[in-house]
Amino acid sequence: MLSERRLEVLRAIVQDYVGTEEPVGSKALTERHALGVSPATVRNDMAVLEEEGFIAQPHTSAGRIPTDKGYRLFVDRLAGVKPLSSPERRAIQNFLDSAVDLDDVVARTVRLLAQLTRQVAVVQYPSLTRSTVRHVELLSLAAARLMLVLITDTGRVEQRMVDCPAPFGEASLADLRARLNARVVGRRFADVPQLVQDLPESFEPEDRGTVSTVLATLLETLVEETEERLMIGGTANLTRFGHDFPLTIRPVLEALEEQVVLLKLLGEAKESGMTVRIGHENNAHEGLNSTSVVSVGYGSGGEAVAKLGVVGPTRMDYPGTMGAVRAVARYVGQILAES
Repeated sequence: MLSERRLEVLRAIVQDYVGTEEPVGSKALTERHALGVSPATVRNDMAVLEEEGFIAQPHTSAGRIPTDKGYRLFVDRLAGVKPLSSPERRAIQNFLDSAVDLDDVVARTVRLLAQLTRQVAVVQYPSLTRSTVRHVELLSLAAARLMLVLITDTGRVEQRMVDCPAPFGEASLADLRARLNARVVGRRFADVPQLVQDLPESFEPEDRGTVSTVLATLLETLVEETEERLMIGGTANLTRFGHDFPLTIRPVLEALEEQVVLLKLLGEAKESGMTVRIGHENNAHEGLNSTSVVSVGYGSGGEAVAKLGVVGPTRMDYPGTMGAVRAVARYVGQILAES
């Protein structure tokens, strides 16, 4: 176990390296931080930290930089989450409150996260597998043509055309709408097939074909929409960190183009707490070995329905990034709950 003083030296090295982009030497550390010991003692502490793999010498310069292991210890034991200022919080709320629908909420969240953290922002759309039905609307477009509109508790809206096997009157349509909503409103998507399977039998024989067709379209919509969707923004921010990536940012950009990789990076939505993956912990794609990913779940009513986060170099302001990601997730959750 490292002594408290050596932990303080590590904290100072991380903070200075993140702030200055320069390898950190013992003399600079004693000048900038009140460590209460001589440069010789700090040099000795740095030698121990290096031996244990928490810092490394990037080239023959006198300074040291944190390793993935050093950043990991910093995040786990030394870094608090830096809260946002009141003006920042107000700005987030005002910006997100102006969103007109779910797509707009997601788009604004991506822009906001990228601006606040100056990293690449990734936001997963609320997953329908964890959503519940708020309402099913059925509209008559022609004698044998309907529109089915599915609205979820997270504000997502899906529309499908339904071609009926026979004309379907307004009274029958109103009856189907009422009975369908009575069974599915407030229920999870996964439960819907079971809840509606015997619905056609409760209708007149001549209407059962159309009722079955409408239900088939509804169930298809539920299945299709369980596919995960993502929005990404702020990729240009990576160009500011060119020197933080060993060779080139190209492998990072290639990894960010793969949706499966990004979903793996963000992790399961049910792991709703703050997750920080550093450097080689990002083994979903080798292009991401020089990046860190900070992610958290968001949702309404205390349950996470999706994840959001940022991707950037391992030389990251972890307390500030964690604070921004957490605050944005909280506001997005409030908006979903109110919508």
